[in-house]
Amino acid sequence: MPLATIRKAEKADATRLATIAYRAWESSILPLLKDQPGLREAERRRLAQAVGEQLGNIIVVVVDSVPVAWCSRSKRRAYIPYLFVIPELQGHGLGSMLLRRMESMLELEGAERVHLETPADNVRAVRFYERQGYRILALRPDGRAVHEPFLSVHLEKRLRPFDGKVEDED
Repeated sequence: MPLATIRKAEKADATRLATIAYRAWESSILPLLKDQPGLREAERRRLAQAVGEQLGNIIVVVVDSVPVAWCSRSKRRAYIPYLFVIPELQGHGLGSMLLRRMESMLELEGAERVHLETPADNVRAVRFYERQGYRILALRPDGRAVHEPFLSVHLEKRLRPFDGKVEDED
């Protein structure tokens, strides 16, 4: 695989990031759901909106000048709501690379722990996070309608927060 680099997301990336998220959702989450009319389009809109709202908190993996994966963090707490890797490149270490970078950023801000959630039935994702050092804290409903219950796994990882000062030398 060519060299992968990480950078902050740019406004011009928004459409590509929404596509990455949708394709990852389509390959890993959709098979767990009962496909209903309008579900795919609703998810496409939801993910595009999430990208727009999160853009300032997203880091991107770029291969050959093309974004192929991204991760975002909450503005208010040490929480990672999204991590997506384009399906064709899953299993090549890009998700691990993004997660480590985001954790490092949180450590520099003094975070002692980071939290995230993933669907309980997405065993591949749960195992991925466990391999990255996360531990399962709880299972909880994700807010879907009662007729289609879906549980989320809440995970946590202890970090080693930076306790010094970070100063600009310019």
